[in-house]
Amino acid sequence: MIMKRIFLAVILVVCAQVASAQYYKTDTVRGFDPSRLMVGGSFGMGFGDYTLVNISPIIGYRFTPMFAGGLALNAQLSWEKLRDYDGEIFARNNYNMLGGGLWGRFYPIPQLFLQAQPEYNSITEKYRDYRNDPVVTVKSRYGAPSLLLGGGYAQPIGMGNSAFVIMILYDVLQDENSPYRNRPVISAGVNVGF
Repeated sequence: MIMKRIFLAVILVVCAQVASAQYYKTDTVRGFDPSRLMVGGSFGMGFGDYTLVNISPIIGYRFTPMFAGGLALNAQLSWEKLRDYDGEIFARNNYNMLGGGLWGRFYPIPQLFLQAQPEYNSITEKYRDYRNDPVVTVKSRYGAPSLLLGGGYAQPIGMGNSAFVIMILYDVLQDENSPYRNRPVISAGVNVGF
């Protein structure tokens, strides 16, 4: 029953967007057109025993009304405090990720898109265990290829080519070091067009 409601809601959103689809500038400008540039991405933070800072900027170009592509960067820093049953910190884990790749989008409907994003991330971890004297520290560094596939929704905002974007992607490679750990990647952000 709930799946039927979700399916109906998706159909209604698609129909509403098709009915209100906005005109896309398709003049015959030759060469580079700055009005087709896209800059944006996402930014996230969380604080507490697990602290996270995520910055994921993108830059791209709308080649046609149906195709866009560009570069994506990833920077993620996190610190985790591990506590025992009494609430005492017994270990800390620091995790840093830096990487990036390419992305491409296909818009079968003006606001809905399919996305492919191959990328490579370099990951460093530092684990400290305070239960031993001296403190045990384990450091590691490794890389992870990923191929994120999925889709999303772009809601135009204001004038021009700016949009609020929400998408769901999944790493289909599932490398053993993948930062995406066999779960969907849900992100939201803003793309600013010029």
